[in-house]
Amino acid sequence: MDKRQAVKGMLTNLSKDEFTEFCEELVYREKPPLVALNKVEGKSVLDIMKLLLSTFHEKAVEVAAEVLHTIGCNEARAKLLKDAGVKYSEPGSSNMEATGGPSSENGSRDTAGPSAGGTADGEHFVDKHRTELINRVNCVADILDQLLEKKVITQSSYSEILVIPTTRQKMRELFSGPLNAAGPRGKDVFYRILEKEEQYLIEELKGKK
Repeated sequence: MDKRQAVKGMLTNLSKDEFTEFCEELVYREKPPLVALNKVEGKSVLDIMKLLLSTFHEKAVEVAAEVLHTIGCNEARAKLLKDAGVKYSEPGSSNMEATGGPSSENGSRDTAGPSAGGTADGEHFVDKHRTELINRVNCVADILDQLLEKKVITQSSYSEILVIPTTRQKMRELFSGPLNAAGPRGKDVFYRILEKEEQYLIEELKGKK
């Protein structure tokens, strides 16, 4: 199956909610080329397929797979890669540089020094469990209050995130904007806040390999 048909099939098989989340995550994706919100709002499966192919060209399948991984649609991701005949490393793996991910140089900067949220594989805890944190954290307002108090986020970012309608969208914006800019030290503060505000969730995630 060619890439166009594989991407079209994947998008067609997503549920309505999954398709909406896929489009949202495509907009929030920070790696260039960027996708504007007006390019996905109210668009059909065919429109999004054309957008992926015209924007990312030969990397369209890899980008779609990355977005599917982020929103937790791993079965759809695996089928897409199989149908398109593409070999692709997990985001965050040592092979990500070949598919447009962070280089080892950036990775070493991000994980240098002691980190409260460090994991055995060198990836920060909040990055490793990004999808589950986005989907399951509830007390976002309290977390934002504490991040503002600790100066991890600015008043402007705080105000912008607070008015976003859904909890998941708030968390996604927090990850893609202020937390990404704050680096490991900011993520450490975020991790400590989560340990206090979402104790049982963090304990559960700590138990996962």
